[in-house]
Amino acid sequence: MRVAVLDDGSPLGSGTVEQLQNHGFDAAVVFNPPGFDFVTQADLADKLAGCSVVIDLSGPPSLGDGTLTEEYGLVIDEESLLSRIRHSASMLLTAEAAVGVHHHVALSVVGVDRMGTEGAFRALRWKEQMVARSGVPYSIIRSTQVFETVDDVAEAATEDWIVWLPPVRTRPVAGEEVATLLAHTAAFSPLQRVKEIAGPEQFRLDTFVRQALTAEHEHRQVFTDWRSTFFGSRVRRDDLLPGPDAYIAQRLYGEWLIDRMGERHRTS
Repeated sequence: MRVAVLDDGSPLGSGTVEQLQNHGFDAAVVFNPPGFDFVTQADLADKLAGCSVVIDLSGPPSLGDGTLTEEYGLVIDEESLLSRIRHSASMLLTAEAAVGVHHHVALSVVGVDRMGTEGAFRALRWKEQMVARSGVPYSIIRSTQVFETVDDVAEAATEDWIVWLPPVRTRPVAGEEVATLLAHTAAFSPLQRVKEIAGPEQFRLDTFVRQALTAEHEHRQVFTDWRSTFFGSRVRRDDLLPGPDAYIAQRLYGEWLIDRMGERHRTS
Protein backbone atom coordinates (compact mmCIF):
# COMPACT_ATOMS: atom_id res chain seq x y z
CA MET A 1 0.00 0.00 0.00
CA ARG A 2 1.33 3.41 -0.96
CA VAL A 3 0.90 6.28 1.49
CA ALA A 4 1.57 9.96 0.80
CA VAL A 5 2.38 12.16 3.81
CA LEU A 6 1.75 15.82 3.02
CA ASP A 7 4.11 17.95 5.06
CA ASP A 8 6.60 20.83 4.86
CA GLY A 9 9.60 18.76 5.93
CA SER A 10 8.95 18.79 9.69
CA PRO A 11 10.16 16.03 12.06
CA LEU A 12 6.55 14.89 12.41
CA GLY A 13 6.37 14.18 8.69
CA SER A 14 9.59 12.20 8.56
CA GLY A 15 8.62 10.39 11.78
CA THR A 16 5.27 9.35 10.32
CA VAL A 17 6.95 8.07 7.14
CA GLU A 18 9.46 6.11 9.22
CA GLN A 19 6.67 4.49 11.24
CA LEU A 20 4.83 3.51 8.05
CA GLN A 21 7.97 2.09 6.44
CA ASN A 22 8.75 0.08 9.57
CA HIS A 23 5.38 -1.61 9.08
CA GLY A 24 6.10 -2.45 5.45
CA PHE A 25 4.25 0.37 3.69
CA ASP A 26 5.52 2.30 0.68
CA ALA A 27 5.45 5.80 2.18
CA ALA A 28 7.02 9.13 1.30
CA VAL A 29 6.67 12.81 2.15
CA VAL A 30 4.98 14.97 -0.48
CA PHE A 31 6.10 18.55 0.05
CA ASN A 32 3.09 20.72 0.86
CA PRO A 33 3.63 24.41 0.05
CA PRO A 34 1.22 26.73 1.93
CA GLY A 35 -2.07 26.87 0.08
CA PHE A 36 -0.65 24.88 -2.87
CA ASP A 37 0.02 28.29 -4.41
CA PHE A 38 2.45 26.92 -6.98
CA VAL A 39 0.81 23.56 -7.66
CA THR A 40 -1.86 22.94 -10.29
CA GLN A 41 -4.69 20.47 -9.78
CA ALA A 42 -3.12 18.17 -12.38
CA ASP A 43 0.30 18.34 -10.67
CA LEU A 44 -1.21 17.45 -7.32
CA ALA A 45 -3.15 14.53 -8.78
CA ASP A 46 0.07 13.32 -10.41
CA LYS A 47 1.90 13.42 -7.06
CA LEU A 48 -0.85 11.33 -5.47
CA ALA A 49 -1.23 8.81 -8.32
CA GLY A 50 -1.21 5.27 -7.00
CA CYS A 51 -1.72 6.29 -3.38
CA SER A 52 -4.28 4.44 -1.30
CA VAL A 53 -3.92 6.71 1.72
CA VAL A 54 -3.06 10.39 2.20
CA ILE A 55 -1.98 11.77 5.58
CA ASP A 56 -2.33 15.55 5.70
CA LEU A 57 -0.23 17.14 8.44
CA SER A 58 -1.00 20.75 7.52
CA GLY A 59 -3.74 21.20 10.11
CA PRO A 60 -2.31 22.53 13.40
CA PRO A 61 -1.88 26.31 13.67
CA SER A 62 1.64 27.61 13.05
CA LEU A 63 3.63 30.81 12.63
CA GLY A 64 2.83 30.59 8.91
CA ASP A 65 -0.79 31.39 9.67
CA GLY A 66 -0.03 35.07 10.28
CA THR A 67 2.60 37.78 10.57
CA LEU A 68 4.97 38.02 13.52
CA THR A 69 5.26 41.50 15.00
CA GLU A 70 7.38 42.73 17.92
CA GLU A 71 4.47 44.69 19.40
CA TYR A 72 1.58 42.23 19.12
CA GLY A 73 3.05 38.78 18.56
CA LEU A 74 1.39 36.75 15.82
CA VAL A 75 -1.22 38.76 13.92
CA ILE A 76 -3.64 36.62 11.90
CA ASP A 77 -5.67 37.81 8.92
CA GLU A 78 -8.58 35.44 9.45
CA GLU A 79 -10.26 35.94 6.09
CA SER A 80 -7.02 35.44 4.17
CA LEU A 81 -6.19 32.33 6.17
CA LEU A 82 -9.69 30.91 5.75
CA SER A 83 -9.55 31.51 1.98
CA ARG A 84 -6.15 29.79 1.73
CA ILE A 85 -7.24 26.79 3.79
CA ARG A 86 -10.43 26.37 1.79
CA HIS A 87 -8.46 26.53 -1.46
CA SER A 88 -5.79 24.04 -0.42
CA ALA A 89 -8.26 21.60 1.17
CA SER A 90 -10.51 21.71 -1.89
CA MET A 91 -7.58 21.05 -4.24
CA LEU A 92 -6.32 18.16 -2.16
CA LEU A 93 -9.66 16.45 -1.68
CA THR A 94 -10.56 16.86 -5.36
CA ALA A 95 -7.22 15.36 -6.39
CA GLU A 96 -7.70 12.46 -4.00
CA ALA A 97 -11.13 11.69 -5.44
CA ALA A 98 -9.70 11.84 -8.97
CA VAL A 99 -6.97 9.26 -8.32
CA GLY A 100 -9.04 6.97 -6.09
CA VAL A 101 -7.57 7.59 -2.66
CA HIS A 102 -9.65 5.53 -0.22
CA HIS A 103 -8.50 6.96 3.13
CA HIS A 104 -7.77 10.59 4.06
CA VAL A 105 -6.11 11.01 7.46
CA ALA A 106 -6.17 14.61 8.69
CA LEU A 107 -4.18 15.97 11.62
CA SER A 108 -6.11 18.52 13.66
CA VAL A 109 -6.04 20.00 17.16
CA VAL A 110 -7.89 19.14 20.35
CA GLY A 111 -10.37 21.91 21.12
CA VAL A 112 -11.11 22.98 17.56
CA ASP A 113 -14.77 22.10 18.09
CA ARG A 114 -14.87 24.50 21.05
CA MET A 115 -12.71 27.32 19.64
CA GLY A 116 -13.56 27.16 15.96
CA THR A 117 -15.17 30.60 15.65
CA GLU A 118 -12.05 32.80 15.37
CA GLY A 119 -8.34 32.84 14.67
CA ALA A 120 -6.52 29.89 13.15
CA PHE A 121 -9.03 27.52 14.73
CA ARG A 122 -11.83 28.97 12.62
CA ALA A 123 -9.99 27.93 9.45
CA LEU A 124 -9.13 24.55 10.92
CA ARG A 125 -12.77 23.90 11.82
CA TRP A 126 -13.76 24.66 8.22
CA LYS A 127 -11.12 22.23 7.02
CA GLU A 128 -12.44 19.45 9.25
CA GLN A 129 -15.93 20.03 7.90
CA MET A 130 -14.69 19.92 4.30
CA VAL A 131 -12.94 16.61 4.96
CA ALA A 132 -16.06 15.10 6.53
CA ARG A 133 -18.26 16.21 3.62
CA SER A 134 -15.86 15.40 0.79
CA GLY A 135 -16.97 11.86 0.10
CA VAL A 136 -13.44 10.52 0.59
CA PRO A 137 -13.42 8.11 3.56
CA TYR A 138 -11.59 9.81 6.39
CA SER A 139 -10.11 9.78 9.87
CA ILE A 140 -9.43 12.98 11.82
CA ILE A 141 -6.75 12.82 14.52
CA ARG A 142 -6.93 15.72 16.96
CA SER A 143 -3.77 16.19 18.98
CA THR A 144 -3.02 18.33 22.00
CA GLN A 145 0.01 20.63 21.73
CA VAL A 146 2.96 18.67 20.38
CA PHE A 147 6.18 19.05 22.38
CA GLU A 148 8.07 20.10 19.27
CA THR A 149 5.76 23.11 18.74
CA VAL A 150 6.66 24.79 22.04
CA ASP A 151 9.03 27.27 20.37
CA ASP A 152 6.33 28.33 17.90
CA VAL A 153 3.80 28.74 20.72
CA ALA A 154 6.26 31.02 22.51
CA GLU A 155 7.06 33.03 19.38
CA ALA A 156 3.39 33.51 18.54
CA ALA A 157 2.68 34.88 22.02
CA THR A 158 5.72 37.17 22.34
CA GLU A 159 4.95 40.89 22.63
CA ASP A 160 7.83 43.27 23.32
CA TRP A 161 9.99 40.33 24.50
CA ILE A 162 7.37 39.11 26.98
CA VAL A 163 5.46 35.88 26.35
CA TRP A 164 1.78 36.40 27.17
CA LEU A 165 -0.34 33.25 27.47
CA PRO A 166 -3.77 32.43 28.87
CA PRO A 167 -3.50 30.20 31.99
CA VAL A 168 -5.42 27.33 30.39
CA ARG A 169 -4.86 23.64 31.01
CA THR A 170 -3.38 21.28 28.46
CA ARG A 171 -1.83 17.82 28.08
CA PRO A 172 1.01 18.21 25.55
CA VAL A 173 2.20 15.13 23.70
CA ALA A 174 5.41 13.88 22.05
CA GLY A 175 5.49 14.19 18.27
CA GLU A 176 6.84 10.66 17.90
CA GLU A 177 3.70 9.29 19.58
CA VAL A 178 1.45 11.38 17.34
CA ALA A 179 3.36 9.99 14.34
CA THR A 180 2.81 6.45 15.60
CA LEU A 181 -0.94 6.99 15.95
CA LEU A 182 -1.16 8.57 12.49
CA ALA A 183 0.64 5.62 10.93
CA HIS A 184 -1.51 3.14 12.85
CA THR A 185 -4.68 4.94 11.74
CA ALA A 186 -3.57 4.93 8.11
CA ALA A 187 -3.01 1.17 8.22
CA PHE A 188 -6.61 0.38 9.09
CA SER A 189 -10.08 1.21 7.82
CA PRO A 190 -11.22 4.86 7.94
CA LEU A 191 -12.75 5.82 11.27
CA GLN A 192 -15.28 8.24 9.74
CA ARG A 193 -14.95 10.23 12.96
CA VAL A 194 -12.54 12.13 15.21
CA LYS A 195 -9.99 10.45 17.48
CA GLU A 196 -7.96 12.39 20.05
CA ILE A 197 -4.45 11.91 21.42
CA ALA A 198 -2.97 13.63 24.49
CA GLY A 199 0.05 13.37 26.75
CA PRO A 200 0.13 11.73 30.20
CA GLU A 201 0.62 14.97 32.17
CA GLN A 202 -1.70 17.92 32.68
CA PHE A 203 -0.39 21.41 33.32
CA ARG A 204 -1.02 24.97 32.22
CA LEU A 205 -0.05 26.30 28.81
CA ASP A 206 2.23 28.91 30.36
CA THR A 207 4.04 26.16 32.28
CA PHE A 208 4.52 24.22 29.04
CA VAL A 209 6.32 27.21 27.50
CA ARG A 210 8.12 28.39 30.65
CA GLN A 211 9.80 25.02 31.21
CA ALA A 212 11.19 25.03 27.67
CA LEU A 213 12.49 28.60 27.91
CA THR A 214 14.07 27.87 31.30
CA ALA A 215 15.82 24.79 29.93
CA GLU A 216 17.20 26.94 27.11
CA HIS A 217 18.27 29.70 29.55
CA GLU A 218 16.06 32.07 27.55
CA HIS A 219 15.85 35.69 28.63
CA ARG A 220 12.14 36.05 27.81
CA GLN A 221 9.68 35.98 30.71
CA VAL A 222 6.31 34.22 30.59
CA PHE A 223 3.25 35.98 32.04
CA THR A 224 -0.38 34.90 32.11
CA ASP A 225 -3.38 36.94 31.08
CA TRP A 226 -6.87 35.61 30.39
CA ARG A 227 -7.20 38.24 27.64
CA SER A 228 -4.32 36.70 25.71
CA THR A 229 -5.30 34.62 22.68
CA PHE A 230 -3.91 31.34 21.41
CA PHE A 231 -3.18 31.66 17.67
CA GLY A 232 -5.93 34.25 17.43
CA SER A 233 -8.57 32.40 19.47
CA ARG A 234 -9.84 33.21 22.95
CA VAL A 235 -9.48 30.13 25.11
CA ARG A 236 -11.37 29.02 28.21
CA ARG A 237 -9.71 27.03 30.98
CA ASP A 238 -10.46 23.53 29.64
CA ASP A 239 -10.73 24.19 25.88
CA LEU A 240 -7.38 22.50 25.13
CA LEU A 241 -8.08 19.37 27.16
CA PRO A 242 -9.08 16.09 25.44
CA GLY A 243 -12.27 14.16 26.03
CA PRO A 244 -12.54 10.96 28.12
CA ASP A 245 -12.03 8.67 25.11
CA ALA A 246 -8.68 10.14 24.05
CA TYR A 247 -5.66 7.91 23.55
CA ILE A 248 -3.16 8.80 26.29
CA ALA A 249 0.49 8.67 25.23
CA GLN A 250 3.38 7.86 27.58
CA ARG A 251 6.35 10.18 26.93
CA LEU A 252 6.91 12.73 29.72
CA TYR A 253 7.62 16.34 28.84
CA GLY A 254 10.56 16.67 31.24
CA GLU A 255 12.25 13.64 29.69
CA TRP A 256 11.79 15.11 26.22
CA LEU A 257 13.30 18.44 27.29
CA ILE A 258 16.38 16.67 28.70
CA ASP A 259 16.78 14.67 25.48
CA ARG A 260 16.39 17.83 23.36
CA MET A 261 19.06 19.67 25.31
CA GLY A 262 21.39 16.68 25.05
CA GLU A 263 20.90 16.51 21.30
CA ARG A 264 21.62 20.22 20.90
CA HIS A 265 24.81 19.92 22.94
CA ARG A 266 25.98 17.00 20.80
CA THR A 267 25.43 18.90 17.56
CA SER A 268 26.80 22.27 18.72
